[in-house]
Amino acid sequence: MTGYFGGVIATQIRMDAPLFTHTLFALYLAILAWGGLWLWDERVRKLFSLRQ
Repeated sequence: MTGYFGGVIATQIRMDAPLFTHTLFALYLAILAWGGLWLWDERVRKLFSLRQ
């Protein structure tokens, strides 16, 4: 899904879409998806841990 969202962002940049409403919308969705995975899976929390 991260690759899909990256492709959406690249396409929107190529089309000169408005930044905050169209281009960054895929980024917002990607952050929500990774945030949900972080809450659900211990391995993702270890991958993105703030403490070492």
